Amino acid sequence: MSVREIIVMGATGSVGTQAVEVVLGNPELFSVTGLTAGSNLGLLAEQAVRLGACRIGLAQAPAGGEPEVRQALTEVAQRLGLPDRVEQIELGPEAGVRIAGTPADMVLNAVTGAVGLRSTLAALDAGTDVALANKESLIVGGPLVLEAAARTGARLIPVDSEHSAIAQALRAGRAEEVDRLVITASGGPFRGMRRAELDAVTPAQALAHPTWTMGSVITTNSATLVNKGLEVIEAQLLFGVDYDRIDVVVHPQSQIHSMVQFVDGSTIAQVSPPDMKLPIAYALGTHGAGEPRRISGATRPNDWTRATEWTFEPVDHEAFPALGLAYEAGRRGGTHPSVYNAANEVLVDAFHDGRITFPQIADGIAAALATHHSDASGRALDLDSVLSADAAARERTSSWIERAAPGIAR
Repeated sequence: MSVREIIVMGATGSVGTQAVEVVLGNPELFSVTGLTAGSNLGLLAEQAVRLGACRIGLAQAPAGGEPEVRQALTEVAQRLGLPDRVEQIELGPEAGVRIAGTPADMVLNAVTGAVGLRSTLAALDAGTDVALANKESLIVGGPLVLEAAARTGARLIPVDSEHSAIAQALRAGRAEEVDRLVITASGGPFRGMRRAELDAVTPAQALAHPTWTMGSVITTNSATLVNKGLEVIEAQLLFGVDYDRIDVVVHPQSQIHSMVQFVDGSTIAQVSPPDMKLPIAYALGTHGAGEPRRISGATRPNDWTRATEWTFEPVDHEAFPALGLAYEAGRRGGTHPSVYNAANEVLVDAFHDGRITFPQIADGIAAALATHHSDASGRALDLDSVLSADAAARERTSSWIERAAPGIAR
């Protein structure tokens, strides 16, 4: 197999750094041609030199502009005794879009938030396969993303552990044999708590995830079950299974990453320790023609000689109503999933700023969906309408926060 050229978007984040580790551990399989980040110039420069990348992008340009970036690269190259191979430097909000559209075999989009949509579209428009860790691309612009992939023949390959698990389990049968998809949830740090108890929880507690190490937004989304709601919408779009046949079950041990139930009563589960390197490696190995290639040593396997216990619980929808709101947004379609996501991003920031309580994240999402009445004409979505709905939802949610919770002392 020839070496595959990869572009890593969001390279300095949790998924991005682990993807870089997978690439560095398998130089005979992968090389990185491009890297992007938000503002972490120091780490991006080190990654670029270590990987020999020829293109980098920063969404937030440093004060010194491109000369400061070049100086950082030079200093890292001298320290490591490696050449600086960067030829193209992109700065500003469009940096990721420009890098994503450059030649490569695969773009791994690990950007957090709706800002990742345009990079996903740029890669697909260029005919490049996209390993998608930026679930918001599908949530915000699902029909646009699917249309772009169909038009160019580029593939969408899931990186989220849950969707990777489903993709692997689906290989056990034909599409018409699938009965249900079962997405597992750890339950987050507040599993078992009642809604009244959640009023007093703090941002620090929300970030104390029991099994996964993730960025602050994704970790908070896990605590509210918004992350699981986004995954339900993403699963429907990726696999074409109706919402009525997608279930969520709480599995605190995070060993079974999701399951597929077939019409004969058989359920196929993908099992591994909670380590994102496995779905990342599986996605990278799925590029190109032929069967997916598993990467040796992607993660440590389970030790089946040791006693262990797995448990499953139903979701408490009263304490965590954000999951049900995601089903509602997905069924309503159009730009409703975009509104769900946009409102949540604003509300998560407000929670961490101490302006709202934890339960008000779901309350604010409900308010945003209740006041969104677009798509009545049934016309096809376009990028402008999606971005307009996103911006309007953020504005309305900011106003809701000011009215509902002008300030909370912590």
